[in-house]
Amino acid sequence: MGSRVRVTVRAAAFAALAAAAHAAYNARVVRTPREGPARCREAVSILLPLRDEADRVAPALRSLLAQRGLDDAEILVLDDCSTDGTAALVRRIAGPRVTLLTGVEPPPGVLGKPHACHELAQRARGSVLVCVDADVVLAPGAVAAAVSLLREAELDAVSPFPRERAEGLGARLVQPLLQWSWLVLLPLRLAETSPRPSLAAANGQFFVIDAAMLRKCGGFAAVGAEVLDDIALMRAVKRAGGRGVVADGSRIAECHMYSTWAQLREGYTKSLWSATGSAPAAAAIAGLFLAVWVLPAVAALGGSRAGLVGYAAGVAGRVVAARRTGGRVWPDSLAHPVSVLALAGLIGRSWRARATGRLVWKGRRLPEGERG
Repeated sequence: MGSRVRVTVRAAAFAALAAAAHAAYNARVVRTPREGPARCREAVSILLPLRDEADRVAPALRSLLAQRGLDDAEILVLDDCSTDGTAALVRRIAGPRVTLLTGVEPPPGVLGKPHACHELAQRARGSVLVCVDADVVLAPGAVAAAVSLLREAELDAVSPFPRERAEGLGARLVQPLLQWSWLVLLPLRLAETSPRPSLAAANGQFFVIDAAMLRKCGGFAAVGAEVLDDIALMRAVKRAGGRGVVADGSRIAECHMYSTWAQLREGYTKSLWSATGSAPAAAAIAGLFLAVWVLPAVAALGGSRAGLVGYAAGVAGRVVAARRTGGRVWPDSLAHPVSVLALAGLIGRSWRARATGRLVWKGRRLPEGERG
């Protein structure tokens, strides 16, 4: 091993150690909805946008109907032009206990989910809006706990990150990187108070926002063209002078995003180009990830002690994230370099799809303005 390579491996090992230490700190300070009964006395609107979700929405809908601790709550469901009987299933399960709206096709340049959320928000009467995805199942007191966190921490928006159910090899490799990424990379307490949009993080699977702030920041209409509308909305909150942050919601919510590798691959292909900002930035991010969390492991196979330290640090960071967010710790954490390799490949695939105009989601092609 040449001297330059040894220096690079040592630098990567140091960076992996620093990242693991940062993850451990974030795991201690991350906001978490309180466990145990909570009481919410203000009006709350729970918003559930649906498009072709008949095969999986039933558990989510039943969990919303079972919410406790809410003195004044409404559940608004929007059927976004489904073709699989989603609306009929909602009527059969919930009946008059929910308000079922019929959506329309979004206007040119606007994506389906933010358009659906905008329509729902227009009908909501609550002082707090709680957006939930069809693949999320909430604990009975989840909404009350999340709203209590919003008010007690004096936040304008909070995104409690659900525990991600990862089944199958592909999901077990890639899905844990969602929680790992913000625990390792985002300074949570600074992100909570800083007005810088670049420090925003969110997960639209479970998003709680003050209704007055939603109006002030422009609402879902202001992020209608954004693939990652959840992060864009949190950035809008910051630009409007609000405070918002991601939280650990693993004890009150669970999400099963993808059942197959094909679904996961298409989901990440749809969004990773937007998450990385630009093609040069994507290349830099992928290169940094490979250098910090893959290179040490490769060097360790060649007998490098610094590489072994770097690999162990990467595994430690994954262990911290998994334990804090309810993920599977062993043996999955040991495969962290393989996870990072898979993510780098998905980033490349996402940018290729964007460059060739092949970005499609839920049967809709992304607007032409979204392609580079």
